[in-house]
Amino acid sequence: MPTYRKMNGVLYIVPTPIGNLEDITLRALKTLRDCDLIACEDTRQSLKLLSHFEISKPLVSFYSYNERRRLGRILNELSEGKKVALISDAGTPGISDPGYVLIREALEKGIKTEILPGASAVTTALVGSGLPSDGFIFCGFLKRKPGKIRKELSELLNLEKTIVFYESPRRILKTIEICLDVFGEDAKICLAREMTKKFEEFIRGTVKEVSENIKMKRNLVGEFVILIYPESKMRKAEFQ
Repeated sequence: MPTYRKMNGVLYIVPTPIGNLEDITLRALKTLRDCDLIACEDTRQSLKLLSHFEISKPLVSFYSYNERRRLGRILNELSEGKKVALISDAGTPGISDPGYVLIREALEKGIKTEILPGASAVTTALVGSGLPSDGFIFCGFLKRKPGKIRKELSELLNLEKTIVFYESPRRILKTIEICLDVFGEDAKICLAREMTKKFEEFIRGTVKEVSENIKMKRNLVGEFVILIYPESKMRKAEFQ
């Protein structure tokens, strides 16, 4: 069994653009060109990005259904002194994706890990929402059953922080209805989708206004970032 603490390999956590390919950093491109192996969520999606920047490297898929099988191989590569870059389909690895498991294992085994700053749907949506950003709670994807979604959101009701979570276009209407029940029609909400892309859209307003707006739209595509602020009497004046 290898002793990872004596290895010279490096695990690089490399954010990728959430839409516009020009948002990748120079450091990210250099790291991808210099590494020996790239672990990615979807090899087909990653090839589009790498081909655009004329980068050719061995790829290994690393996603939620195979992360346990792939973990040993990647750690072995690192144990042999290889430089491995971890990327996701879009955004920063480890944020609501299986990258967390590899990062945790690498850190526990003393493998050198470098985190590159870069694109994130969470922070991009938060800044563009117009909601308080001095404190926020990121919940990733909520539970799928309506009752569990309602319970999860209700537990955050009194935190007085902006709540941020992801939702698919298939469930967006039902989730907004639950938000209406939990937070009330006057709470401030923002839906962000297709960020940095041609059809980028921020839908802002009260929960009631946004609920009515979204019901009128057709062919909803693209993963949503939902941001909602449960107003207190103290901070309600900030929006008026």
